[in-house]
Amino acid sequence: MNRFPIELAAPVIDAHRKGNTGVDFVHTFESGRPGPHVMVNAVTHGNEICGAIAVDRLLAMGLRPARGTLTLSFANIEAFLRFDPAQPYATRFVDEDFNRVWRPETLDGTRDSVELRRARQLRPFVESADFLFDIHSMLEPSPAVMICGPLDKGINFAFDVGIPKFIVSDEGHANGTRMRDFGGFGDPASPKNALLVECGQHWERKAVDVAWQCTWRFLRNLGVVDLALAAREIDSVEPSPPMLVRVTEAVVARTASFRFARDFSGMQVIAKAGDPIAYDGDTVVRAPYDECVLVMPVPNNVKTGLTAVRLGRIERR
Repeated sequence: MNRFPIELAAPVIDAHRKGNTGVDFVHTFESGRPGPHVMVNAVTHGNEICGAIAVDRLLAMGLRPARGTLTLSFANIEAFLRFDPAQPYATRFVDEDFNRVWRPETLDGTRDSVELRRARQLRPFVESADFLFDIHSMLEPSPAVMICGPLDKGINFAFDVGIPKFIVSDEGHANGTRMRDFGGFGDPASPKNALLVECGQHWERKAVDVAWQCTWRFLRNLGVVDLALAAREIDSVEPSPPMLVRVTEAVVARTASFRFARDFSGMQVIAKAGDPIAYDGDTVVRAPYDECVLVMPVPNNVKTGLTAVRLGRIERR
């Protein structure tokens, strides 16, 4: 039995297989006017449906850039096409996490997997993009978060987009590099920039609205779409000011008996330093400071050796 209701149906995207790039499910449109190359990507993980719906809608409506170049892509297509609502947890990836292979030594190496083959196909588009927007969702219920990486340029970019409320600055993952951090995106000296949005729980209906609104604000901010069209798609209600949460550490489950101290949800704040967060064997994991934010905890999917939750500090701007 699924722990969460499946409120979203994966779109049928067969019509988007053959694009104009020579790579299946990748479409690039040039405006003929000077401007940046902007890439919007979906299904980095095969069971993250909201991004697929958003990119499918953009292609179906015939969106074209007003200036610069626009690439719309579906990433881990092999995993996505295997998505089964009866087994929704089974198709995050086929062989390995697509979003941990974005290192030159990995992409240039001899190792093989479904995800590596696809990453090598997408690499030229990712490398040529000036700006990347990668649409994700989360295993557990949580408010939407914008992941902007550790650099000031990413933080400022996220604040310029303006939604969702929570902006999370982090160093990425120890077990591999995300597409969001690849190449110039993770280089403070490069003008390239990237954002990754986590739109909410994987299969909740409102995740599609988050994906749609964030995508249009991203495109409008870069000036690559018709502003009148963007105004029709973007909600007119002014959002609340974003809040920056900087990740200070990742809590890794060291034993098979790891358990959270109580029921927690994403972006929940632990008020006092020293309050217990989890128990890991004989170790009590405690909040290291007041107002400690729990970023994307996975209370129902804790695995030994992997991150159970990241801890973040609220920064005032």
